[in-house]
Amino acid sequence: MKIINGRQIAKHIKSDIKTKIKNFKDITGKTPGLATILVGSNVASKIYIQSKIKACQEVGIQSFHNNISTQSSQDAIIRLINDLNSNTLINGILLQLPLPDKTFTQNCINAINPVKDVDGLHPVNYGKLSLLKSWNDIIKENVLIPCTPLGIMHLLQYSNIQLSGKTVLIIGRSNLVGKPLAILMLSQNATVITAHSKTYNLDKLTKIADVIIVAVGIPNFLNKNYNIKDNTVIIDVGINRTVDGLCGDVDFNYIQNKNVRITPVPGGVGPMTITMLLSNTLKAFINQNKINL
Repeated sequence: MKIINGRQIAKHIKSDIKTKIKNFKDITGKTPGLATILVGSNVASKIYIQSKIKACQEVGIQSFHNNISTQSSQDAIIRLINDLNSNTLINGILLQLPLPDKTFTQNCINAINPVKDVDGLHPVNYGKLSLLKSWNDIIKENVLIPCTPLGIMHLLQYSNIQLSGKTVLIIGRSNLVGKPLAILMLSQNATVITAHSKTYNLDKLTKIADVIIVAVGIPNFLNKNYNIKDNTVIIDVGINRTVDGLCGDVDFNYIQNKNVRITPVPGGVGPMTITMLLSNTLKAFINQNKINL
């Protein structure tokens, strides 16, 4: 087993982001700004927000945090979003999910100006992503893409893992990870299989996959019940809190004796997700200020 070190790769990318921000500030006198919105006091969400604010400080992004009551109505959340949309100091808006009332989620996401949608979940940005055919086009157009899938693509790229012609199995079909990741994999000419809770004979699919991405939120889901061939690349998206501490969706004890490459939990996909938030904020800043690269 070989480890794909997400922390190390994220550190390298953050250094590049920090340099670019400094250069753009010298040229324009402006600094990218990110607004975060936390509805309520969910402990895990608070931790995520704090880590994002800290990451912003590390690279020179201005951070504007907004914490509002759990009882906030959909209208109240959207009013705040509209204020942030019109604030010229703010280039990116992150609405921390999940919301206490999940029925508000899509309407609130839709209220974010697409050019400030650093989570890449607005229908406009989702549509742009789905219409672009190649990875080069996606990079050239500076599209705002959901952070975890984008982070996975950069993990693979920095690890010199080629996707063209490979069979990629994505276990999970969420709007946040599975669906956009399938589009990104196709843009790199991979053959994509998307599996989920209704998939029959999943063990037969894991046996043929060159790359397996597990994003189901179930501790140790990928375990000894699934055959995995030699040299498979495994990306573990899961972050599960158990009585024994943090673990992923992959049974690390089962995998450690296999001839595979894998992202650990913690230290794999997580650091890349936060780093892509910084990258998307910089992209939004570049797009809004019409900076020629």
